[in-house]
Amino acid sequence: MDSGAPAKGNAAPSVAPAGLAEFIRASPLLSSCGISGEQVEAELGRWLELGAQVARNLGFPPTDQLEPSQRRRIFQYYLPVFFWCERQLAQHRAAAGSGAAAPPLVLGISAPQGCGKTTLCEQLEALFAHTGRTAASISIDDFYLTHAGQQAVAAAHEGNPLLQMRGNAGSHDVELGTSTLRALQGATSAGTSVPIPRYDKSAFAGQGDRADPATWPSVAGPVDVVLFEGWMLGFAPVEDEAAAAVDPNLRPVNAFLRSYREAWDSHVDAWLVVRVAQPDYAYRWRLQAEQAMRASGRPAMTDEQVAVFVDRFMPAYRAYLPGLYAAGPTTARPGHLLVVQVDEGREPLAEQPAPIM
Repeated sequence: MDSGAPAKGNAAPSVAPAGLAEFIRASPLLSSCGISGEQVEAELGRWLELGAQVARNLGFPPTDQLEPSQRRRIFQYYLPVFFWCERQLAQHRAAAGSGAAAPPLVLGISAPQGCGKTTLCEQLEALFAHTGRTAASISIDDFYLTHAGQQAVAAAHEGNPLLQMRGNAGSHDVELGTSTLRALQGATSAGTSVPIPRYDKSAFAGQGDRADPATWPSVAGPVDVVLFEGWMLGFAPVEDEAAAAVDPNLRPVNAFLRSYREAWDSHVDAWLVVRVAQPDYAYRWRLQAEQAMRASGRPAMTDEQVAVFVDRFMPAYRAYLPGLYAAGPTTARPGHLLVVQVDEGREPLAEQPAPIM
């Protein structure tokens, strides 16, 4: 596991809680992340330091006072995945050689809506920052077409409920995503700066529109890691007849999807796939999120609106998740793919799927 300089002012407890090493070794992800029990013992202090940092980030109590679910989340999920990412970064830099500055590692994260990928990405970005590296997070959600562009797609596919609003392949500005990825890959020196597109989902009464570029945040180089996440990232198109068999309205979506491999997936160096047993979990996860928003006094969708919203994505899940889980994302390579299967509580299953490659 590649170590980095910890951020100042974030001192961790110097003594590990009793049984921590054994608890970490019980993680169902340790083997797939390439971490041995001996490495856990040798670097237990670093596990403790970074675990304390994640606990602070999430507003959890100190590591010796964590609830069981919080402890599992940090030490059996987030940290093993982070250490796998560190190893991918080290391999990426080694492959680039000692000449010009290496481009950042682009890590593609393919995960269904509601499974916790946003929080996972936030913690990975924070851990890279804590260890002295710059990570930039981008989402396919920020590459949607402008409102006018989406209206044009909807009009061209009148009557197709999968293309009347943003979400499926065909509703993205693919070139904007490509140009952003290329710019981030080129941000290898100090003084470079890359604007990160943002999308305003509240615009036009919830139909959405691209945010004013003047409000986009920027990432300063050099960038070490790009965390590129999305619910349909890495999906491979199927035969048109197979798409139509799932839902006749999926045929044009399937046609749009054919351009995504070269435009986006080809830029990804390593892949993390969060796998679920049932895509229907997305309904319950979205309901939980909207109910929490409503309880806090914020505007939220009704249960009926949630069902309509998630319905738009289900044909794609049913058509493309089997291929993703059987063969991996479109540009996955042996040694550079991590699959984590989570349960309905968003925790890794005790028995993880066999490696794909």
